[in-house]
Amino acid sequence: MNDASVKMRPADESDLPAIIASLADDPLGATREDLSDPLSASYQSAFAAIAEDPNQFLAVAERDGAVVGTLQLSHMPGLARRGAWRGQIEAVRVAAASRGSGLGRMMFEWAIAECRKKGCTLVQLTSDNARPDAHRFYESLGFVGSHTGFKLSV
Repeated sequence: MNDASVKMRPADESDLPAIIASLADDPLGATREDLSDPLSASYQSAFAAIAEDPNQFLAVAERDGAVVGTLQLSHMPGLARRGAWRGQIEAVRVAAASRGSGLGRMMFEWAIAECRKKGCTLVQLTSDNARPDAHRFYESLGFVGSHTGFKLSV
């Protein structure tokens, strides 16, 4: 997708309702997010922490003034792989009306390019096992399911 009407930009606090709504707009997210109005203060706190951290980037895809996609990009230094930086892509969502349009691919291409600019030698992501369509999409982008991820709720 090379849609000049879509712009990737840093999210601002006024985007939070749209971002949280998109995170909640799937079966897994619907059980995790809180769409109360006003939004929970925890979302504003998390947004502030992300905005203050130079290695975090909360992005939105915007078309005609509306948020149509979002993702969080983390740049992580590490000692492994000869001191390599990694890019971590998380919380990717595309608005229901834009799914299947190529927007997700464009967002990933943008995020990978941002990782390259930062000097990352590896880009990684995690994806819930309940998302086989997403897994096929990531594989179509060249990602390889080379590791098993584990999470512990605390």
